[in-house]
Amino acid sequence: MALDADATLGDAGEFGLISELVEIFEGDEQVLVGPGDDAAVLRIKHGHVVVSTDLMVEGRHFRRDWASATDVGHRAAAQNLSDINAMGGTARHLTIGLAAPADLPVAWALDFARGFAEECASVGATVVGGDVTRADEIVIAVTVLGQCYQSPVLRSGAQPGDVLAVTGRQGWAAGGLAVLGRGFRSPRVLVEAYRRPEPPYTAGRQAAEAGATALIDVSDGLLAEARHLAEASGVAIDVRTGTFEIPEPLQAVGAALGADPLQFILGGGDDHALLATFPDLASVPTGWHVVGEVTEGEGVTVDGGTYEGPTGWTHF
Repeated sequence: MALDADATLGDAGEFGLISELVEIFEGDEQVLVGPGDDAAVLRIKHGHVVVSTDLMVEGRHFRRDWASATDVGHRAAAQNLSDINAMGGTARHLTIGLAAPADLPVAWALDFARGFAEECASVGATVVGGDVTRADEIVIAVTVLGQCYQSPVLRSGAQPGDVLAVTGRQGWAAGGLAVLGRGFRSPRVLVEAYRRPEPPYTAGRQAAEAGATALIDVSDGLLAEARHLAEASGVAIDVRTGTFEIPEPLQAVGAALGADPLQFILGGGDDHALLATFPDLASVPTGWHVVGEVTEGEGVTVDGGTYEGPTGWTHF
């Protein structure tokens, strides 16, 4: 049915909204049954199936006055696609659950869907189903299914003697969030990095094929993710700050806010960079930057000692 441009979700109803959303998402050759039935049916040709689920809650993970609906769609897709990337895999199919107030404009939901579809298309992934319901605030739940052509790379494989390396932008989204939190919109490049992250989507499979021993995406903070690797692998990790180049926009924000710009790199998330361990320097692929080392022991240190700054996002 045709909806007025200013229609709300309450005007459209559940099935009216679904019919509009289905038009935005296209299938692929692996989708035998897509949106519209009780469940999707997929064909998996070979390899391993990898699955991940993430939530986004309005006011906790995004604000509508800080990011457009299209931006939120890109962000919601990116954080899920990155989880498959962090297993050394490629995302293939996703489902979306959307809970929202009845007075939310339909246009917001459709713009969100378009942003989500655009981000998925950048890696060749498609949306195959989902659900919508009423809630007091917007809640987005996404499940992504991907494929690994080799054994998935886990967090638990790091060994003493490995090197720690990162790829992708790191600290940019955190800088943008700090700017928005102070009521500013500049430097624009950092604000846009927060609104629409640019994960290194091809780097996960690249790392797996290069022999990465452990792999994780930086969604909550570089030091926080390094700690996950250390704990899962039963090793110690030391991060060396002298290996990082601090981009000029982060230097500018640090100066304006009276903060050490390094804290955005070490404690910032939402860029969805990848952090990995490799057996030696020779095995580190092009585009990756060595930032530390793995040793016997436990925990994470910075330049050989305790780090007193923020190490990452905590959910509770």
